[in-house]
Amino acid sequence: MKAVIAIDSFKGSLSSLTAGKAAEEGIRTVYPDADIRVFPIADGGEGTVDAIVYARGGEMQKVLVHGPRGRMTEAIYGKIGNIAVIEMAAASGITLISEAERDPMQTTTYGVGEMIEDAIEKGCREFLIGIGGSATNDGGVGMLQALGFAFVDQNGFPISHGAKGLKTLAKIETKDVLPALAECRFSVACDVKNPLCGANGCSTVFGPQKGATAETIPQMDAWLAHYAELTRTVNPDADPNREGCGAAGGLGFAFLSYLHAELRSGIEIVMEASKLETAIADADIVITGEGKLDGGSCMGKVPVGVATLAKKHGKPVIAVAGSIADDASYTHAYGIDAFFPIVQAPCSLSDAMNDANAYRNLKRTAEEILRLWKTISPT
Repeated sequence: MKAVIAIDSFKGSLSSLTAGKAAEEGIRTVYPDADIRVFPIADGGEGTVDAIVYARGGEMQKVLVHGPRGRMTEAIYGKIGNIAVIEMAAASGITLISEAERDPMQTTTYGVGEMIEDAIEKGCREFLIGIGGSATNDGGVGMLQALGFAFVDQNGFPISHGAKGLKTLAKIETKDVLPALAECRFSVACDVKNPLCGANGCSTVFGPQKGATAETIPQMDAWLAHYAELTRTVNPDADPNREGCGAAGGLGFAFLSYLHAELRSGIEIVMEASKLETAIADADIVITGEGKLDGGSCMGKVPVGVATLAKKHGKPVIAVAGSIADDASYTHAYGIDAFFPIVQAPCSLSDAMNDANAYRNLKRTAEEILRLWKTISPT
């Protein structure tokens, strides 16, 4: 019996890899000699680097960069040959600063550019980048500054970091851009559809969770619109209304307009990079899941992404989850044949999320699923 396990992390409890190992252990109780492949998986956000590097046998790289508030921080990214796998949150993520420090007028993406520069110096020319979890709203200008783009005021001086710097932006210069960027290709994991500006733009929609106020939101929105206009002096095709431009506080716009990136579904990038489809094509059963399965799982989340890939090859797909919402049944139309909650008995949320309990519950659920499978398909 051949099984592929690709379960997203149970946030606050089990990592993707640990969840996969628990399911594997449960399956082996029923099929000791099964051919089981565990794929850590993510949707382009947290865990993306670990998932791809584990699947492809890459190496982790460490580099000191400027964090979102300018302090030096150690950022980790993955390297697989000439491919760099980066999570922008490793340098400019909201979890790197305290709630009191959250202020998109001040936070910068400069460290993301430093990570890219370090990878270029180490020979990377292909980049897979997840841009979820940002603390920033600087339009990606900080990242571009680190890569040699000059954003200056009317006196020719560099603008300051953070969204506040955009207030004085008068000109964009490209003469000192890293030459190697011309050889690089960027695939960006992005499931956000928001434009750069306006009622659905990054300042209005995502600014409040990053510390923006009723006063600073319209200011940042206006400055980003001006930045977008000036960007057309560098790239006449720059379009701030394009889907995804508002991702990560406008970082999506910077990747599209300055680095000619391709914005793609996060789960698609991770599955392709980890070569998951090859393993699924040869499997008898596919086990997927996440912490909470609900109707939102149909919107670019791991279980449905895995199920969609499995159905290309006619494979049965079973999902496991810490909890199951009433609208989780929508996932059946997207390829999940059946789903099972792993909680074994009434308990508190903290007990359910306890690492040891969650591991044991997931292992037992996988075991019972495969006992049923063996009854139906004894060969």
